[in-house]
Amino acid sequence: MAKKNPDLFDSSSSASKAYTAKDIEVLEGLEPVRRRPGMYIGGTDTNALHHLAAEIIDNSMDEAVAGHASNIQLELKPGNVLVVRDNGRGIPVDPHPKFKNKSALEVIMTTLHAGGKFDGKAYDTSGGLHGVGASVVNALSEWMEVEVARDKHAHKMRFERGHAIGKLKDLGAVNRRGTITSFRPDEKIFGDLQFSPARLHRMAKSKAYLFRGVEIRWSCDPSLITDETPVEDVLKFPGGLLDFLRSEIGKAPTVTPREFSGRTENKDGRGAVEWAVTWAPSRDPFTRSYCNTIPTHQGGTHEQGLRNALTKALRTQGERVNNRKTSLITAEDVMDSACAVLSVFIREPEFQGQTKDKLSSPDAQRLVENVVRDHFDHWLAESPAEAGRLLDFVIDAAEDRLKKRQEKETKRQSATRKLRLPGKLADCSKGAAEGTEIFLVEGDSAGGSAKQARDRATQAILPLRGKILNVASAAAGKLQQNQELSDLVQALGCGTGSKYSAGDLRYDRIIIMTDADVDGAHIASLLLTFFYREMPGLIEDGKLYLAMPPLYRLTQGGKTIYARDDADRERILKKEFRAGAKVEVSRFKGLGEMMPAQLKETTMRPGHRTLLQVHIPRDDVKETENMFERLMGKKPELRFQFIQENAEFAAEVVDV
Repeated sequence: MAKKNPDLFDSSSSASKAYTAKDIEVLEGLEPVRRRPGMYIGGTDTNALHHLAAEIIDNSMDEAVAGHASNIQLELKPGNVLVVRDNGRGIPVDPHPKFKNKSALEVIMTTLHAGGKFDGKAYDTSGGLHGVGASVVNALSEWMEVEVARDKHAHKMRFERGHAIGKLKDLGAVNRRGTITSFRPDEKIFGDLQFSPARLHRMAKSKAYLFRGVEIRWSCDPSLITDETPVEDVLKFPGGLLDFLRSEIGKAPTVTPREFSGRTENKDGRGAVEWAVTWAPSRDPFTRSYCNTIPTHQGGTHEQGLRNALTKALRTQGERVNNRKTSLITAEDVMDSACAVLSVFIREPEFQGQTKDKLSSPDAQRLVENVVRDHFDHWLAESPAEAGRLLDFVIDAAEDRLKKRQEKETKRQSATRKLRLPGKLADCSKGAAEGTEIFLVEGDSAGGSAKQARDRATQAILPLRGKILNVASAAAGKLQQNQELSDLVQALGCGTGSKYSAGDLRYDRIIIMTDADVDGAHIASLLLTFFYREMPGLIEDGKLYLAMPPLYRLTQGGKTIYARDDADRERILKKEFRAGAKVEVSRFKGLGEMMPAQLKETTMRPGHRTLLQVHIPRDDVKETENMFERLMGKKPELRFQFIQENAEFAAEVVDV
């Protein structure tokens, strides 16, 4: 039997006696911050470094939100030195009641949990809550200088690694007010990490969006800039979060022309809310949320309130118009293509951790949900057309979500083979192939419009990104590696080449629907080449079509006619409208810019559209093969020869 080690059981051993009261270490002042910076700023990486800047800027923003400052200046100097100025009340410099020999400024900068934001008397709402922000920055800085102007008198104090260097200096009378904080992060903590001008500029810009009453002036030494960040900038946005959203979205097409935006004031201490939301299918969704101007990167209760409000209001709208599919809608569907910015101002918010990345205040959820729900109900009621368009879009997302959860198997496949469908395919609901159609469209923007315009029972939509592979000139094996063509083959289900099976084709018609311009024609020609090379039986069976979307809309009074091309436009102008009266002519830049109702009536609705059926003349097969080889094959000299031979027949093309 093994013997027990007596050292593990004898309380009188030397190991036990070594642990005494002398071994209990008490860290004083700001030493805990320098020993364990991760507890206060989340680490010592570049995110933590920029968290120092955020803490000081947030103090100035609290002054602005409280109505005491209107101007903040942010300056980055050589040597990794950051300067933040504001025209607020200035940090108090009179002796602190509890520490008679220290000014309030010194107490704030050298003592954890010292500040003016605990009882809510000095600030109605604020981002700094724990009284550790400025003191933590001070502790983790090689040096910090704070200059305060109050009551037309200025004072200055210097600190090094959290310790005051000398007493508070009296700088005499001045005709200004506010606080100037300059600091350099400590290399012993952060190594050679440097402030990023681009990141600081974005931070300042977001703060200006969040509080429309403040002007933030940015400046940076030119030697520090390596990208397009401006050397100087004045940031002031009267439109608030709506300006923010529009700058993020740019020219991306949206489901509704209007954004859903609004704001409420902080009345009776209940808190204020501001929001701006739109739905942009062609870009990645996002939700940017803030509490008391602090970015909450991990969301929290206020974001949950926004999701609840939008979802409940849309469900109510669906029930109001008796749409039976309303019950399918979840918050996931509503936010799937949503781009949202949300800001709340509340008293004594609760965050998870000192870095404040996630809001946990239950009151914030109730506040946002009640306020946004009420405004969204009114917004939907104001425009039934927009409400219907958004509701249809969200229901589409719900149906797509449900289909993705199920196995990619349909009734239009053999009993012995399961077919996995590409995730971006918006399939139709009809079980049999007879009478069904699949539209091949270029890009997510056109795909979004087509999904809203289609008949969900019989029409499927497959968006393709950009110009697909030219299979006539591609090397062997490239077809299998190309994601867009792989998705197309999966969607059709009939195989390619020698494995093509007409009986497994999942649709009655395959319709190529591209923009009515040169790029659209090029994409259509690449798709025609693919079908000709890989699925010629599909063409022989008369299954392949080209859609004919209009290029122009002509309007005179209440009369509107669509024209396919320039010649069609001139014919309609001469024959269909009153002579002498002005005709408004507008040109569509692409399918993605057409309203779903227009796309449906002109291009997708059976009986109202024009389709060109693709076929290969049986008596001209050899000539067709030669033409494909000359125009799409591997030999560029054949294409050059064709251009030389036919250039004289080409009409001049003018971009209007």
